[in-house]
Amino acid sequence: MVDLETVVRFVLGVVALILGARLLVQGAARLAATVGVPPLVIGLTVVAFGTGAPELAVTLRAALSESPGGADLGVGNVVGSNIANILLVLGASAMLTPLVVRRRLVGWDVPVMIAASALVLGLGWDGSLSRTDGAILFSGIVVYTVASIVQGRRAMARERAEQAEVLAAEGVPATPAAGPGQVLLQFVLIGVGLAILVVGADQLVQAARTFALAMGVSELVIGLTVVAVGTSLPEAATSIIAGLRGERDIALGNAVGSNIFNILAVLGLAGLITPGGVPVSSQALRFDIPVMIAVAVACLPVVFTGARIARWEGVLFLAYYGIYTGFLYLRSEQHELIEEFSLVMVAFVLPLTILGLGLTVAWAVRSDRSPGEGRGRT
Repeated sequence: MVDLETVVRFVLGVVALILGARLLVQGAARLAATVGVPPLVIGLTVVAFGTGAPELAVTLRAALSESPGGADLGVGNVVGSNIANILLVLGASAMLTPLVVRRRLVGWDVPVMIAASALVLGLGWDGSLSRTDGAILFSGIVVYTVASIVQGRRAMARERAEQAEVLAAEGVPATPAAGPGQVLLQFVLIGVGLAILVVGADQLVQAARTFALAMGVSELVIGLTVVAVGTSLPEAATSIIAGLRGERDIALGNAVGSNIFNILAVLGLAGLITPGGVPVSSQALRFDIPVMIAVAVACLPVVFTGARIARWEGVLFLAYYGIYTGFLYLRSEQHELIEEFSLVMVAFVLPLTILGLGLTVAWAVRSDRSPGEGRGRT
């Protein structure tokens, strides 16, 4: 039987997620306009790094834990969160409202996400992420962040210069530049939103775990679902609210940027501060990390085939997340259906998906639609 306190915590968690996400998206959108950086860049950096804070906390705590499975939990948390960010977060966001795809995502951010995912597999192939590996990964987030901000400001400066010429020709006075107080106010708004998001996610996860136990669900299933999704709740709430509010650049940039942050910053810091490095299990190397890479690669044909991620593509992502979670459960239970499940996936589901996306890409190419058409300059 579930007590009233658990119900209250669940409701408060949902309310806090929605409120925190609204404040975060509002602050991020205003910050982009204030400092002259496109909303996509703010979503890829400030918002993504902020919503990645739970993954950072969990992974660092696990990496420094003396428990035998602590390090595996840390790496698993990053890999699982990255898979959830694309399949679950982007899937749910696109299903509710189609997401606009900017040209820079196709040419820069998604390839960086793919390269970072592959880099983890290469660096961890010897069974651990050493301090040298951690330094390589963390230097990557520094370079990526600086390059993104510089590139974004240049693009915004060109756009504002063109707008200023139009306004000058029409005799409209230019808008005065924002002061430091306005910038600080938006950062405060973002900070408050993030704090409420984290508290809401924690309350929701704890309440959901109690609900699951009351219904007789095993700890294993709870770990594969509630806990795995829990650290991705801030990204999910932020992307969904951003999409519904029309800030679709922030919605898409948040998911992609969080994945880049999780790999380069979270695993990089874990490798730097963990004595002896962060162990990477053979299971992660053989299955989970390759799945993370495949999910990242799957973004390319999706974002290539038109100016937005359509609802049907969001449904496809959500379906694959359900399949992935089901596979994890069957594998952990050593269920007799695991071989049949794998056969159906390899022989039918994956080939049909690849064929469908391939035909869509071919149609886009034949229609003379370049990857950047209709997507703006940034």
